Amino acid sequence: MSDSAVTGETVLIKNVLLYGEGEPTDVLLGDGVIVAIGADAGKDSGPDAEVIDAAGQILLPGFVDLHTHLREPGREDTETIDSGSAAAALGGYTAVFAMANTSPVADSVVVTDHVWRRGQEVGLVDVHPVGAVTVGLEGKQLAEMATMASGIGRVRMFSDDGHCVYDPLIMRRALEYSSSLGVLIAQHAEEPRLTVGAVAHEGPTAARLGLAGWPRAAEESIVARDALLARDAGARVHICHASTAGTVELMKWARGQGISITAEVTPHHLLLDDSRLETYDAVNKVNPPLREASDVAALRAGLAEGIIDCVATDHAPHAEQDKCCEFAAARPGMLGLETALSIVAQTMVRTGLLDWRGVARVMSERPAEIVGLDDQGRPLEVGEPANLVLIDPDAEWTVHGPDLASVAHNTPYESMTLPARVTTTILRGRITASDGQARVPARNGRG
Repeated sequence: MSDSAVTGETVLIKNVLLYGEGEPTDVLLGDGVIVAIGADAGKDSGPDAEVIDAAGQILLPGFVDLHTHLREPGREDTETIDSGSAAAALGGYTAVFAMANTSPVADSVVVTDHVWRRGQEVGLVDVHPVGAVTVGLEGKQLAEMATMASGIGRVRMFSDDGHCVYDPLIMRRALEYSSSLGVLIAQHAEEPRLTVGAVAHEGPTAARLGLAGWPRAAEESIVARDALLARDAGARVHICHASTAGTVELMKWARGQGISITAEVTPHHLLLDDSRLETYDAVNKVNPPLREASDVAALRAGLAEGIIDCVATDHAPHAEQDKCCEFAAARPGMLGLETALSIVAQTMVRTGLLDWRGVARVMSERPAEIVGLDDQGRPLEVGEPANLVLIDPDAEWTVHGPDLASVAHNTPYESMTLPARVTTTILRGRITASDGQARVPARNGRG
């Protein structure tokens, strides 16, 4: 560091634990990067630096969510890029990937570039558009992936999430095409012929409650098929929201075969199981469904071992009328952005399955690697981008849907008291959320 004061917006974080390890230290941020680390980090900060006394809080790289539904365009009554970005920033995220099942579908560069621009206008988090694999999510004709990949939004992941690319020939062509483009196909693994009318996990609970069952095989058969297709195409495939013990075993097998396959797990599949269905409350309806306790245990172990690569929220806001109705008629999905860190802390950290460096791996580093973001998930070192999150590991808070930033309130964690909380989120050296409030920048965009 030079002897002169750092120019531009500066932030000095005092008494913070890097990765929750060692002794408290100071970190100086300036010009969008980490400028200095150590006891004398603040000596050149200048009089205008914003000072945060972290008092032993934990500093991690900012979180990256590979699976977010922001509903814009088309369902702004449930979420917008503004409200979703605020929820993301409050949850510690510095980058999110917005799924393509909007209205209109993000199957063209017009839509994907719009999503990117809107995210930059809001300026709270980098909103990366996910392009559709097939036109209209119909599984019949490949979308113009090359055009979307070369647009302003620089689409690097494609998914028909909400629908499986069920035709093996279409999926094979998508994987071959993606390999030549250097992009990623993310699959919603669900054999649709096995889930007609299904609303809950196929097991004793659903049978007793009279709910149509969604078998594990519907997911696992597609995971196995797509692993083989990726092998033959020499391509990468990513499995969205893994939910079964069988999927964990298939991932282990595929990795052993040298297949380039990755997978994510949601916070709700790490915490909740199908015993929640006893009340018939549709807030617990999600796709894939909440499974059995044995699946939850296998997913936690798979995440700890690195067989499951990362945590992704599958943040899915829904209007009240789409949830407060008969279970079978309700829309599947749950809010997840603001509660993800706390759920991971409860299920993985407090159980000893992960330490805080492990949390950085599954919520920041690995997801950034999977999609090739070179400015996210970086080490906490001098010269690296200042995309960061501060966490109070000793905090406890009670979830209330109306208090969350999302337009919708469909959280399955209503009235739960959860451990750990994000206190500050920083995007390229600028504070985007602190003390439970998102900070919309005066001058939006990358500038």
